[in-house]
Amino acid sequence: MRSLLAYTKDVIKLFFLFILCTSLFYFGLQAIHQEYEDYHRYDAPEGNAVKVNQQTDYQWIDRISIFFRLGE
Repeated sequence: MRSLLAYTKDVIKLFFLFILCTSLFYFGLQAIHQEYEDYHRYDAPEGNAVKVNQQTDYQWIDRISIFFRLGE
């Protein structure tokens, strides 16, 4: 009977430890979500930004050639 009581006590300790770690993880994710919720990734860049992608008029055969050579 003593071992059953010790086993139950250990299970309860493990359960509370699990609940504590799960709660800590959940509230950590909530804090990170709050931090980045108002972060606008797609706003226009500020400062001396340079447009990197410039579209040029290629023939479709040139685009296919580039695709097979570079694997774009």
